[in-house]
Amino acid sequence: MTSETRQRPVSSNVRAWLPSLTALLALALLSACGDSRRSNVGAASAATPESMAATATPEPAAEVVVTTGDADADGIPDAAELYTHNDRENFRRWFTGIAEQQFYEPSKEWNAEQRDCAGLVRFAWREALRRHDRRWLARMGASYEAFAPDVRAYTLERGLLGEKLFRTAFGSFRESDLKDATFAEFADARTLKNYNVEFAGRDRREARPGDLLFFHQPWAQRYPYHVMIFLGPARQEPEGASDWVVYHTGTSPGDKGEVRKLRLAVLDHHPDRRWRPVEHNRNFLGFYRLKILQ
Repeated sequence: MTSETRQRPVSSNVRAWLPSLTALLALALLSACGDSRRSNVGAASAATPESMAATATPEPAAEVVVTTGDADADGIPDAAELYTHNDRENFRRWFTGIAEQQFYEPSKEWNAEQRDCAGLVRFAWREALRRHDRRWLARMGASYEAFAPDVRAYTLERGLLGEKLFRTAFGSFRESDLKDATFAEFADARTLKNYNVEFAGRDRREARPGDLLFFHQPWAQRYPYHVMIFLGPARQEPEGASDWVVYHTGTSPGDKGEVRKLRLAVLDHHPDRRWRPVEHNRNFLGFYRLKILQ
């Protein structure tokens, strides 16, 4: 995907302490994420051998809703939502773990043409719902491991939506949505925000791992939306900080962009105030929670 040439976000190697004034002055500006639409999917189909044995405490089956209705009228069918505590937490761990791992070793399963800010969300979301058996681990890369037990309610292979996880229009769910273009394999940052998440607030103290941060920059007329994934405590950081985020910088002509990981405490001091994730910044839209977790 392509976007206008812009300066990049701050360095991803920042650790728990805030950067010095000199480092802050050297920080580059964030680029808006490329939102051009594509239809190809960046992940291959999962293998079918035995999946990793779950270790979570079993929960009553009555809590799992398997109807194709839409009880909360949020546009996502009940059968595609996660209703148990274990499923929600396990999804969060897979979603954030896969996203964070792209910073250290981008998986070859992530299609290069799908690599932008929204593409990172789509890839981590899709892979979090697969069966994480040995073949899946082998396909993802040598450094990948089991982050959690698999989601029990459904997998991508046997879920109602299949690969078409992302809603693309307003409205409650109807059976006809499964046959038209209401659900798609692709969603840009704006589509993710408008139809697939719910506003959780602007206060980071209320954010949960796996929530999304959105920015809107009207001056970037072609690609005004940018999305990041809130990790909370990062898996590979020993300092104990709980405000880590991961994101792709977006692409531009001659620049493929990259995945970066840093703390909100660093972004709070970004030289360009429009990119600070603080409540008084009108360009920061806030934290949003995936509807499948609501």
